[in-house]
Amino acid sequence: MKTKLKALLTVSAIAAKAFAEPFIPGSAAEDKNNVMSDKYWEIWNPQVQEQIDRDIEANRKADASVKLDGADEKTQVQIEQISHDFIFGAHIFNFNQLGDESLNAKYRSLYGSLFNSATVAFYWEHFEMQQGRPRFAGEFWDSEKYWKNSESPKTEEHWRRPAPDPVIDYCKSQGIRVHGHPLVWGSRSWHTPTWMLKSCAKGEEAEKLKTLIAEFPKHGNKCYGEKYTKKYKEMSAKDLGNYLPNLAAEMKRLTQKRINEIAAYYGDKVDSWDVVNESATDWGKGLIVKGDSICKSWYGMMPGDYPYLAFKTAQNAFPQNVKLNINDYKCDGDYTSEIKDLLSRGCKVDIVGSQMHLFNPKQTLAIAEGKEIQTPQQVQKTMDAINVGKPIHLSEITITAPDTTEKGRMMQAIIARNLYRKWFSIKPMMGITWWNVVDDCGAPGEPSMSGLFTRGMNPKPAYYALNNLINKEWKTVLTQNASADGTVKFRGFKGKYRLSWKDKNGAERFAYVHVK
Repeated sequence: MKTKLKALLTVSAIAAKAFAEPFIPGSAAEDKNNVMSDKYWEIWNPQVQEQIDRDIEANRKADASVKLDGADEKTQVQIEQISHDFIFGAHIFNFNQLGDESLNAKYRSLYGSLFNSATVAFYWEHFEMQQGRPRFAGEFWDSEKYWKNSESPKTEEHWRRPAPDPVIDYCKSQGIRVHGHPLVWGSRSWHTPTWMLKSCAKGEEAEKLKTLIAEFPKHGNKCYGEKYTKKYKEMSAKDLGNYLPNLAAEMKRLTQKRINEIAAYYGDKVDSWDVVNESATDWGKGLIVKGDSICKSWYGMMPGDYPYLAFKTAQNAFPQNVKLNINDYKCDGDYTSEIKDLLSRGCKVDIVGSQMHLFNPKQTLAIAEGKEIQTPQQVQKTMDAINVGKPIHLSEITITAPDTTEKGRMMQAIIARNLYRKWFSIKPMMGITWWNVVDDCGAPGEPSMSGLFTRGMNPKPAYYALNNLINKEWKTVLTQNASADGTVKFRGFKGKYRLSWKDKNGAERFAYVHVK
């Protein structure tokens, strides 16, 4: 018995050590175990880090001057930052889906402690699996009990697609921002409903549609889009619009209906939306044409001029205080050209979303070896390229570990720490959203080692890297004396603060200020 107990204690001690907070090196001198190559540290050298520090100081901090009642030069003031203006987010697609109440509780607790924003799934295909029955409210199959008994959660059609109401209610209870993703996207694998085309084609047009589509879409955890015939491929977008005028009108109507229904249901309860996702490729190929009733998108048939349609519908449907975003991975001239066109046509594009996914573990190894991938200069160039005078949201980021070894996980942490520091330093940046929080909980085809936590919700070094930045290094906590007239002046990271002091009568006083 003693031998078994000793063995169990030894295993527990090893496990605790494996997930204890590690020291994360920030320079070659600190990298005693040579996790990263000399070439990597040459790229992220002290001069680069010093410039990042200067930019953080200039762009992420502000000065404050507060007159305190009952204070003088002898009054000691405690200054504590209680929230960030900058958005540190993550998607919350695995809400209550981890198969264990304690794991779910750990997962939920991150939203409000580490993350002040949650991206909520509104992918149309799994939000409205049955036409006319949107999944706003939670049902039994969204419950912890359901997922606990699921033998193969990743093959369930609503894996990573929880009903939004319970998720949003939880986020609001924690006082954090809610971001909806997305309203309109052409993707057949993840978004556009498999029922869409058949639903839009009636009577004679249903027969015509069969001459254009060799195989209709298939629904599932990951969907499969339609396959087109030679006849379709030879037709222009204008020809398609003339051939299927009622289908074109119905696609437009259903797109507007979706946006209007969601806006009427949530109002400003959801703070921001990715109105259009990943449309820059269509724009760059010249497929988005003003006046066309059908867009012959590279995804498949879409409503004509769909980004404009989506933004105009959204800005008329949502309250003015709701932020409307565009989002893309194609961060180049095509993207900025599209955004400028939308703005010139009166669209309310509040925030520009940019994605950065290092999905391939080989990329992480290559970065560690010193290959020029996501260098400080490249990051800056990309952000400069999409700077159209609007705030930038780094809306989806993935930094995968190359493996599950201690060294591999430390590589992920070091890369994440340096990239977060660089992103945080860039003036137009308003937020960063990590994608998959938990290992082995991504979409099919995404890496199983890109989380901040293991599948058992044990923290990886990357979690500590981000937590140390967000909740320690980038949180202002000061103690200083007021001036003779009771004024306290300080400089701190932008956000909300609680000031506490004792007045001349010894009574404890508080003041709350927003430094911006």
